[in-house]
Amino acid sequence: MDAPQQNRAKSVDGAYCAMTTRSRRETITFQHPFQIRGIDRVLPPGAYEIITDEEMIEGLSFPAFRRVATMIMVPAAAQNSAMEMISIGSVDLSDAQRTDASAPHE
Repeated sequence: MDAPQQNRAKSVDGAYCAMTTRSRRETITFQHPFQIRGIDRVLPPGAYEIITDEEMIEGLSFPAFRRVATMIMVPAAAQNSAMEMISIGSVDLSDAQRTDASAPHE
């Protein structure tokens, strides 16, 4: 897991406060061709890197984070060797994983 980063955000009263964000990376594997809402093509089976950005929820007596973005690294549509990062919904990713797990094995 990557270390949290300190960002400065302007609060409602105009003062600046520290904001802690972090990025988590994980690799998931699809056994079958799959589609995720927001991506206009079928992706081949294989291992895919998922990046999840989270920000700390301020004002709690314990550290808690909320997801602010989920991205997937996929082969670029135009070039075989290039990769592109596409923002996706976490629920859409879960749905694609569930569909892949329930697909019949060949």
